[in-house]
Formats: sequence, C-alpha cells, structure tokens
Amino acid sequence: MKLTIESIQQINLFEQITGAQVKDRIQKDNFLIFIIEEGNIQKALRGLKKVEDTLKKEIHLIGYSPDVQKFILNLIYPEKPDAVRQEGKIIFIESKDSKVKGRIFGRSRERLLWINELVKKYFDIEEVKII
Repeated sequence: MKLTIESIQQINLFEQITGAQVKDRIQKDNFLIFIIEEGNIQKALRGLKKVEDTLKKEIHLIGYSPDVQKFILNLIYPEKPDAVRQEGKIIFIESKDSKVKGRIFGRSRERLLWINELVKKYFDIEEVKII
C-alpha cells in the first residue's frame, strides 16, 4: 500500500475528527473510500458529515474484517447474496436473484473487478466469482 502525503493527511484528519482507526484510504473518481478497522464503524459514522464538509468530498465507508467472507459482505453492502463461501483460494458469491447479481457485477463488471482487487490486497485469495 503506497501512501501519498495527501492520503496520510486525509487519514489523520479522519481519525482526529471521528476517533475511528483507518486501515486504508482509496481515491475513486470524485469520492474517497475509507476502509475502517473492525469495531470502529459507529465512531466513523458519527463524524462522517464533518469530515465530508472539511475535505469537500463525498466519503464512503467500508468496514474491514479479518474474515474474508465478512469483508466481502461489507464490500457489497447493501446487497444481500444467498451465500458467500470459500473453496481453496476462490470465493464464491451465490445469489439466485439476477438483480442482486447485476448490482454486484456492476456496469461492465467494474464493481466485481474492484472487489477482486481489494480482496487480493488484504487476503491470499486468487479470485472472487459470482454464481
């Protein structure tokens, strides 16, 4: 994980205002994503508006979990798949509802690629698949 001076400043500001510990910060298009350490999401939510106003950017929060299946559920929230299971180094997100599958895939599979990228960054996983 490479941190720039700007990202370090934004993480420090976020932590000072909210009191929540940040695991990572990701710049995405015109908004920021903060990966919040497990158990800190409530603290982060309380100060979120103030951080958005200070940084003048929309902020999305994702709760980190050392359990890869729970982390994936946090990534795809509010979507509710039927199951998330792991077989070796492959994670399967199961859903019978085609609308849920479509929202997890995203336009041109963008969201699924992003999910794969983040999961590989934190866990020893080869791929996340939707079935």
